[in-house]
Amino acid sequence: MNYLFEKYYFLDDGTMPNSELPVIVYRQVTQATNKTEWLEDTFKTNGWTNNWRDTVYGYDHFHSITHEVLGIGDGSLTLRIGGRNGLSLALEAGDVVILPAGTGHSAVSEHLNYTVVGGYPKGMDWDLLIGNDDERAQAIENISRVPLPETDPVFGLQGELLKQWQYQEINQLPDFKRVIGGC
Repeated sequence: MNYLFEKYYFLDDGTMPNSELPVIVYRQVTQATNKTEWLEDTFKTNGWTNNWRDTVYGYDHFHSITHEVLGIGDGSLTLRIGGRNGLSLALEAGDVVILPAGTGHSAVSEHLNYTVVGGYPKGMDWDLLIGNDDERAQAIENISRVPLPETDPVFGLQGELLKQWQYQEINQLPDFKRVIGGC
């Protein structure tokens, strides 16, 4: 199994809690003709369900009660991760982004000519928070209780999620930097 991955760390910016766990990006995980179908089927096979097909909200938001996978099934978009001062990633059909609970994200593309397949470990429900002060304390508490997934949404018991998502001490994290690897 060969694949390329990227990982990005985003610390709390005062609005988006983000996570001590890295965002993982897989590039071009499939050459299937119907990438949307392939992504949804693969996520389901690996236990990431409660799936949806749509676009991504165009405002910064995060989920405090679950992690999320976003697979680009059709078209392309620019996704900002980490909040308003985060990083904008150009994504295209066949790319996958795995977001730890609390990670701010939004579509910054001005078009809607793309399809995203979303999913959650074990089909968990999701909430939608935007970083208001009145939701922060509960959001931080919720995030701390979200369990690590048992599988990678693309590679099951293989892949980077199970290797990279181990809780770390905050002082061991890279300072908002990109790390690229491959296997």
